[in-house]
Order: sequence, then C-alpha cells, then structure tokens
Amino acid sequence: MTNKTGRETTFRESVDMMFERAAAHLDISPGLKEKIRVCNSTYTVRFGVRLRGEIHTFVGYRAVHSEHLEPVKGGIRYALSVNQDEVEALAALMTYKCALVEAPFGGSKGGLCINPADWEPHELERITRRFTYELSKRDLISPSQNVPAPDMGTGEREMAWMADEYKRLHSTEIDSFACVTGKPLNKGGIAGRVEATGRGVQYALRCFFRYPEDAKKAGMTGDLDGKTVIVQGLGNVGYHAAKFVSEDDGAKVIAVIERDGAVFDPNGLNITTLKEHITSTGGVKGFPGAEYIADGMKLLEHECDIMIPAAIEGSIHSGNAANVKAKLIIEAANGPVTAGADAILRRNGTIIIPDLYANAGGVTVSYFEWVKNLSHIRFGRMQRRQEEAKANLLVAELEKQTGTTFSDAFKAQFIQGASELDLVRSGLDDTMRGAYESIREVWESHAAITDMRTAAYYVSINSIAASYSSLGL
Repeated sequence: MTNKTGRETTFRESVDMMFERAAAHLDISPGLKEKIRVCNSTYTVRFGVRLRGEIHTFVGYRAVHSEHLEPVKGGIRYALSVNQDEVEALAALMTYKCALVEAPFGGSKGGLCINPADWEPHELERITRRFTYELSKRDLISPSQNVPAPDMGTGEREMAWMADEYKRLHSTEIDSFACVTGKPLNKGGIAGRVEATGRGVQYALRCFFRYPEDAKKAGMTGDLDGKTVIVQGLGNVGYHAAKFVSEDDGAKVIAVIERDGAVFDPNGLNITTLKEHITSTGGVKGFPGAEYIADGMKLLEHECDIMIPAAIEGSIHSGNAANVKAKLIIEAANGPVTAGADAILRRNGTIIIPDLYANAGGVTVSYFEWVKNLSHIRFGRMQRRQEEAKANLLVAELEKQTGTTFSDAFKAQFIQGASELDLVRSGLDDTMRGAYESIREVWESHAAITDMRTAAYYVSINSIAASYSSLGL
C-alpha cells in the first residue's frame, strides 16, 4: 500500500492507517477518535557541547502522544535517522502498547540525532547529561510526568547518566531514580530488564502456540519445538528472543540477518556463540560453520516457520512482502512491517503478531522498575524467606507422614522462595498472557476483524477511549 504520491508509506503514516482500520470498528465519536490519534506535543531541543576543542550542536526530540494517564512513558534512541515523524509515530505506538498491557502510562518517545559510535564514552556522557538538562527544563523527564527508557543506541549506561544528572538537578527529590527506567541494578534498576523485550517475544510466541486453532491459522501444529526461525537484527531484543526460543523452547534459528550480511545454517545456529563473534568482529561475516550471504536482506524471503524482525522500521515493505514465505511474523522491532506490506501479507495468509503486543515486554518490566523505585524496596525482600520457611515445613511434614524422602533436587527447587527475577518473569508472563487473551477475544468474536494487529489496536483504542470518557471528554 502506498500513499497518494505513490511512494511507500512512512512509519508514521503506517501507524495512523493501522489506527484508522481498527477505530472504524469502534463506536466512538469522530472527535474522540481524532483526540486519541493525534500527538499532543513534540519538543525539539538544540544544544551545544564543547568537545574536541570546538562546539558541536546536537538536535534532540521528545514527543508526548497522549496524557490520558500520567506519567507518559517511552524510550530514548540515539541514531542519525531520528526525526520528528519517527518519534511521534513511536510515541503513538507507546500509547497503544501501554493501554494493551494495562501499564498505567501515556505514550511518549524521544531521540537524539547522533551516531554513538562517533564518540568516546566520556564524550557521550557529556552529551547525554546536557540532553537530560534540556529535557528537565521542560519537565520532559520526571518520575511523575515523563519517564524515558533505553531504545536503539542507548542502554543501562545512558540511563544511569540520565538518572544521575536528574538527581543533581533535583537534589531533594526522593523519587529521583524513578525518572528513567532501564538502569543498572546498582543504580535502581530491576532484575530482568535487559532481557525483558526479548523475553516478552518468547512469551508472546508461547501464547500463540498455546492455542492449537491459532497455530493452525498459520499452517502449523504443536509448540515451538523444532520450528525454523529467521531473525533480523541480533541487538539486545533479537539476541534475547533468539536465545530464549532456541535454548528454552527447542526452536531452530536457521538464519540471522545483520548489517554486514547474514549467516545461514539449516541445522540451527548457536546464538550465544554468534553473538560473541559479532561483538568481537563487528559483524556476522566469518562465523565458522555457517554459510555467509552478503545480501542478507534476501533471507527475509527464505522459507521458515517464524520470522522475527528485530531491527528497524520498514524492513518488510511493499517491494518484498509478496516474496515473504514465513508462516508467522512476530514484530520484535517497532514498525518492521509497513502498512502496504501488512495488506499484502494478510492477503497471502501470513499471520502477524503485532509490535504493540510482541515487544511490550520492555515497557512492562519498566513499569515494574518504576514501581520498585517509588516503593524503595526490592521485590521479594519481604516475603522470600517466609515462603521458604513455609515450604520447608510442608516438605518436612509430608516426609514424616508418608515415610518418603524427597530428592535434594526437588526440595531445592520447591523450597526456594521467589527472587526479584522470578517475580519479574512471572509478572511479565502474566501480562503477556492477559494481553494475548484480550486480543484473541476480539480476533475470535468480531467477524469483521480478521487479523491480530487490528484486534490489538481495537483493544487499546477502546481502553484509551474509556479513560478519556471518564475524564469528561
């Protein structure tokens, strides 16, 4: 699908088109529909930092899509491709994503037009701290108003710098560490946050295969075991998703597509070893035991059961969608399938698990981290040992009454109280299951809604509309 000029739709246009497709099925007024769709505000900041003997000017953005709930939530990305349209589209997606997984946030997104690889760590720190200052002046970073998180090009390190700078600027703010999420554990972070988005992708796939009738729609049976997978992008999200589905669920990752090409092995790639190779060499080329393909994007058209696009927007577009042979696509990245490609894939019977659900693990665990920061206590600290004491008591009584001695392995697993990581994974699993069931209910009960993306948007828009209605709009 192209726009009126005949070109491929932009990411922002694609999000709006997908919104309109779902909103058409809802009984809400045109005025409220437009209020939900539009981005409330976008701030552009330009600031200078003296580096390498001269002043360099940087351009940053922070878009606030919806404040039906506050604070608003969304990542900060560092990339040369960052622009206003992109951050507004991502902010809108965050609004819908939070509503879908019932995280109590509005949607926001930000970015800095910069290539992190061009700068030394100490230079990036100065740039990040100054960016934080510019955001803080405008209340675009705050535990109660706007809470950034990592995104493409940023991670724990940048979030630690931002949290520390915010604390400097607000020295009496007791909840200052809640101003961002995705921080290191020693700076108020939470166990499981780094892996959260990839883990969420795994849980989303498990939810899909939990229903045989859903798997049947994609021409598959059984569970993830033995399914062939192609992954585009082995960054944080793609790496963890590929690692978890291959090591935990028995899926076979036959190809990984990266910037410098792709590697292919029909018997399955060792994801951990491949990640180590990429880290040490800068790319997939030369990975032992696998076929190297210079034109890696062609593997998007290779036969497989499941495709995990985990890189950038628009990877699958009108130009290549007709050749995609994957039975199931799960959008680990934001917007990897354009609106035009989405229409082609739906006509061809490809099932798509949409981004606003599939990669919601990050914001879900960010929510847990934010709550942890506000409560000033680690999850599990109060109850873990009490749970262990009760389990010990139960096992001892069972052994006494039955005359049977349980194995040490069983007792170690059964008696152990839940750690913070256990609780985070449990909460994420529950969230992904609940959201999937909400999507599935609409997908199954509305004859006019024939795909998961429209169903997911339907659930989100309906929730946001109810929130605005309760505010008198």
